[in-house]
Amino acid sequence: MSENHLFEYAVIRVVPRVEREEFLNVGIVLYCQQQRFLQTAFTLDEERLRVFSGYIDIGELKESLCAFREICGGGAEAGPIGKLDMASRFRWLTATRSTILQISKVHPGLCENAPETLARLHAQLVL
Repeated sequence: MSENHLFEYAVIRVVPRVEREEFLNVGIVLYCQQQRFLQTAFTLDEERLRVFSGYIDIGELKESLCAFREICGGGAEAGPIGKLDMASRFRWLTATRSTILQISKVHPGLCENAPETLARLHAQLVL
């Protein structure tokens, strides 16, 4: 019988004009302690982003999202945050911020397979 494991996730959002509080979901970051899993999945629909906000810097967004991926992977190449333990890196990634990339509240759930759950959430909430 498969065992369910507690996981936590948050949605990564692009908020071009913070004062308007409008956003597009572009990614998911998911953490499961029991499966030693911390990863992000993101998709930038450049055409949709340009329609949503004509002055957005797609290159800068990609760099920021790639930094999320590096921090999830951990290690010295991910900078000082990458050296933290997995739980601390997840908390840092999901901290409240008022920049063009923002994170939803953290949501819990149960899963058998964290990579499959990440893919499912990405398909449901981003694509």
